[in-house]
Amino acid sequence: MFKSSRWWLIKNVSKLLTSGMHRVEFADFWMGDQFCSLVFTLSNLYYVGCVYATGIDATWRQCTSHPGPRWGIAFLLASLPLLVRLVQSVKRWVDSRLITHLINGGKYGSGIIQYLFYFLWREQGGKRGPIFVVWCIFATNYSIYAGSWDLLMDWSLLRPHAPYPFLRPNLLYTNSIPFYYFAIVTNILIRFIWVLYIPEDGPDFILRTFIAGFLEALRRWQWNFLRLENEHLGNIDQYRVTREVPLPYSYDAASHDSDGEDEDDAHDHRSTAGRSWKHGRRDSMSEHTTAAEVDA
Repeated sequence: MFKSSRWWLIKNVSKLLTSGMHRVEFADFWMGDQFCSLVFTLSNLYYVGCVYATGIDATWRQCTSHPGPRWGIAFLLASLPLLVRLVQSVKRWVDSRLITHLINGGKYGSGIIQYLFYFLWREQGGKRGPIFVVWCIFATNYSIYAGSWDLLMDWSLLRPHAPYPFLRPNLLYTNSIPFYYFAIVTNILIRFIWVLYIPEDGPDFILRTFIAGFLEALRRWQWNFLRLENEHLGNIDQYRVTREVPLPYSYDAASHDSDGEDEDDAHDHRSTAGRSWKHGRRDSMSEHTTAAEVDA
């Protein structure tokens, strides 16, 4: 990346650590959303350090299978992006008093609770029990909450009376209409990717978490296209980005042509009046000259 791009990235990532202390702009919460899809990567930072410190055992579970406070460190790292977005939402509500920001903050709060019970369930060895049931309830709630917000608010889809069903009236990717429907279906499916952890049989749990984390990164990559499109259309609607300034009156080509004809008529009238005035002035001057000669 260019030096300016690196500086922009460092500056905006560092601003996430001071969320709530400054005005939240689009780049701030957009960057926070990117980190919300890196929960798998962030939660594994502790395990990477643990493996480097203790070495790799035959089962690769020396740093993951023992109960204790280790799950708390992983939970803190995983929930940090959600906590940042929650603080940003509250800050935006304080600045604007729009209730939608609090509703958006509730989405991140439910995500933090979901990850809390997930790590509690994993700390118990993934056994079926009350913690497992509570985790499934909060995971379902978070998936519905976040998936609905993606479609209705972040993408502004599912609008009535749209040219294409379930989309919106204004679209930028008009040559890729099937992409919108593909994004809707895959976004909802990946929001429920946590069901991959439920079966007791099947691929190794570590492999399942990697697949889920990889698919979530792809979902966020796809999400960015429609989110930025919706932001751009919103800026156009509010005239924050525009190439044309609306006129304070309606423009009609026919009336414009008639106005042009009126202007031509007026010009001819002014020309005729000018000639008449000049002719009258010459007549008056000749009369005065004749009178003077007669007096003489």
